[in-house]
Amino acid sequence: MQFPSLISVAVLSALYATPSLADEMAKASDNNIERVTVVGRAQSLYRSNDGSLATRTNTPIERTPQSIQILPESLIEDQAALEVTDLYRSISGVSQYAYSAVTFRGFRQDEILYDGVRGDPFNGFAIPQLFNIQQVQVLKGPSGAIYGAGSPGGLINYVTKKPAYQHNNSIKLGLGNDDFTNGSVELTGPVTEKGDQRYRLGVYQDHENPYRYNTDVRNRIIDAGYAFDLGDSTTLTLQLTDVKQNYGGARLRGIPADRAGNFLASMRWNSNEKSDYQRLDATVYQARLEQDINSWLSGNVTLRYFENTEEQKYHEPTSMEDTDADGVADWAARQYRNQTRDTKAGSVTGNLVAELGQHTLLLGGDLFRQKEGFYYLRATASGGVLGLSYTDPQYGVTDVASYQQKLNTDSDTTALRYGVYFQDQWRITEAWDVLTGVRLDGFDDKVVDNLQVSRDDYDDSGISYRIGSTYKINEHLHPYVTWATGFVPQDAASQLSSKGGPFDPEESKLAEAGVRSFWFDNAININVAAYHIVRENILQTNPSDTDKLEALGKVRSRGLELDVLGDLTEHWVLNLSYAYNDTVVKDATNGISRAYSDRFSNAPRHQLGLWSRYDITALNSAIAFGADYVSEQFDQEGGRIKPYTVFDASWQSHWQNWQFQLNIKNLFNKEYAVSGLINRTGQFPGEHRRLYASVTYHF
Repeated sequence: MQFPSLISVAVLSALYATPSLADEMAKASDNNIERVTVVGRAQSLYRSNDGSLATRTNTPIERTPQSIQILPESLIEDQAALEVTDLYRSISGVSQYAYSAVTFRGFRQDEILYDGVRGDPFNGFAIPQLFNIQQVQVLKGPSGAIYGAGSPGGLINYVTKKPAYQHNNSIKLGLGNDDFTNGSVELTGPVTEKGDQRYRLGVYQDHENPYRYNTDVRNRIIDAGYAFDLGDSTTLTLQLTDVKQNYGGARLRGIPADRAGNFLASMRWNSNEKSDYQRLDATVYQARLEQDINSWLSGNVTLRYFENTEEQKYHEPTSMEDTDADGVADWAARQYRNQTRDTKAGSVTGNLVAELGQHTLLLGGDLFRQKEGFYYLRATASGGVLGLSYTDPQYGVTDVASYQQKLNTDSDTTALRYGVYFQDQWRITEAWDVLTGVRLDGFDDKVVDNLQVSRDDYDDSGISYRIGSTYKINEHLHPYVTWATGFVPQDAASQLSSKGGPFDPEESKLAEAGVRSFWFDNAININVAAYHIVRENILQTNPSDTDKLEALGKVRSRGLELDVLGDLTEHWVLNLSYAYNDTVVKDATNGISRAYSDRFSNAPRHQLGLWSRYDITALNSAIAFGADYVSEQFDQEGGRIKPYTVFDASWQSHWQNWQFQLNIKNLFNKEYAVSGLINRTGQFPGEHRRLYASVTYHF
């Protein structure tokens, strides 16, 4: 095969290599490599046997008494996932709430960690990218006993790529429809002969013009790291990540739809002008020191700091109007929003782990401080903003520079979170483990309103705990149970005495039981989890005094999750996730935010995700097929979001140091909505058919 023909194939194919294949290629020379066999077993491709997210210690998953999922880099690459929204099919109980938020066991979830610590540079409305991510880890349910304040549905942790002990270098180029192009270079390996110093350098750039009017997307990521082995027992890892996102024609809202979920405009419709944009500029610094103090005691300290600026200049739909009196809305009045958020945040997290006989003891603490400045100008119809037709949108009629913008918000918010925690993992017998943990948290929030020249302060503390147990009945069955609590501080602006405050934090309680099972000589892994979550102290309007609030809201979520991962044959891998969820409002005075009647918005009762790969070893290739089903949902005003099923496919092949792959997403080009907020902002459409092709060279 000649090089020019490979480039021709690259136009129709995309490439993602498994870590094991990349290692082999990095070790071999061009002269030695004649043929590479793709390994397709689930154990080597998609299964992770242990993790530290649930316990902060390296613990086998079957000995972890809480539902956890780990998506390795091989699965991310096989599915051509560029951002986290591409992976939801493989996480049971998780669906898309909006472009930058998810529904997690029925609750909107905003809690994101990096390497187990706070400090999300994509905070706000930006979308996390996966270029420098090694694993996506998911912990289901409240996690207050180990991570402090957080959403009751769960949290997502991104494990970043670190400098490697062996050389693993690659160059990748990609193409696709919607004018998609991307390219990346990743270099990593030892600097010294002993390997006691290592480096990583990654550069990524992409560009596309998505199918909706006026949109233009650009991402650029520079990721660097350097690791030192300071003796035989101490390692220091330094990392720097710089991110730039520019989304033209954003911040994206949805497509107008009627109450039955029927679209009222073209899928290309956009409320934004070509001059609108959402722009993120972020820089992250991280240092982690790990030390084995002696044979039974180890520790680690992680420092993380980021600065980011997020600018949003966009047109917001403010109404749905029927201009021709035919009973169908056909026009959106709009306002213009000019928003800037400047954020600086830092965290320090330290842990001591002691292995004392049958006990693994964890003592740790963390502190997180974030300061955000928010500056918001707004123009309305009286300030020159024109509306937009659903059926014949006319863009560029007015100039944003002519709008009369008025200052709406000028505020500075400081949030301080700190906590200490203790955990005991007790191996009572070889088959029976018990985990107990407790955490004491404090928080201090300050909001300064520069317009009203006022300041709100709120501080409080809380205790969270968790107790759980796993038991190995035999080689096949590993059941577990857990009881855990969590909390979320009330918004500082709601703590004023004039509103009835201060109020206790929101609280959540989890009861979960599950079983992890292994069949056919460990070829098939089936995990089942049943859960019951209660979320309380949700602020509500006082029915006897509408100027005041009361902390009496209550929501209950319960459901069942099923995850199957295994080898149907030696070369055929199956990854299947199913979730049933029922989230309802139990107590409220006049409705709860993000809910309609007793149903939470964007909380489907049923979800099914499938990814199956078959390796054709004779051709050094693999084909894969995926499906994603989400049942009926409702937006915050009761508008129906229709159920949908979309299908994906991929082809992967290898030739010497070259790797190729073609991914087709939304194979049958289905028009559908993934979620919705309120009627006037429409329903968020899913992607139309996308083709991604790339070629990667390993050296």
